[in-house]
Amino acid sequence: MAGTNKPSGSKDSKKGKKDKGEGGPKKAEITVMLNEQQAMKVIQNSKVVTVQDLARQTGVKISAANAFLKESTAKGTVKKVGGYAGHHLYQVVSS
Repeated sequence: MAGTNKPSGSKDSKKGKKDKGEGGPKKAEITVMLNEQQAMKVIQNSKVVTVQDLARQTGVKISAANAFLKESTAKGTVKKVGGYAGHHLYQVVSS
């Protein structure tokens, strides 16, 4: 039974206790604004546009393009005309 007592500074006492995400520098929040005029120009010059098309042509992330298209659909300037499984097609509403 001798030798079963471990010294207080043993390596086993700290095993597997890493603080993930705590104490490190905070990440900056990134917001990307999509220029409405530039986006509407891209949409108007196309028969239909997808979120991916708009993001690529305007140089923003897909999430920013998706937010713009959803907001424009709610305003009534753009309508959803087709697509499936998240790959929707959008078109400018005729005046």
